[in-house]
Amino acid sequence: MSYCKQEGKDRIIFVTKEDHETPSNAELIADDPEDPYEERGLILPSGEINWNCPCLGGMASGPCGSQFKEAFSCFHYSKEEVKGSECIEQFRGMQECMQRYPDLYPQDEDKENSSQAESSSAADDNSALLPENDPTTETSEVSGDKMSSTVKQTAS
Repeated sequence: MSYCKQEGKDRIIFVTKEDHETPSNAELIADDPEDPYEERGLILPSGEINWNCPCLGGMASGPCGSQFKEAFSCFHYSKEEVKGSECIEQFRGMQECMQRYPDLYPQDEDKENSSQAESSSAADDNSALLPENDPTTETSEVSGDKMSSTVKQTAS
């Protein structure tokens, strides 16, 4: 005999082996186009911008969310020959807002500077691995008509 048990927000359904053997009579509910939690793309079927789209990376919320929405809406709905050319002021407002929050919105040149600093420090770390700095290697010239040098490993 199957039965249900409610535990807080969860409903636990116990079924018998016979219940599993009979075909299901569950009816599927059609997708609700107005469901705000349904995953959609950037543009909703109505043509409006889906501000909850994960593709926006949360830019529509936060301290500069309204400036982002203004600039992005202007660009999206732009009918100009050069799309978005009339949106310069909105993008400037968004940029000024983002500059007030450098921890939340790092600038591209900040990212480039930090990655260059990391790569140069990594290069400094790797310089100890080069043969001329390695005390366990010895370089000598090979006599004869060969014009090359060899590296001999010394036994330690």
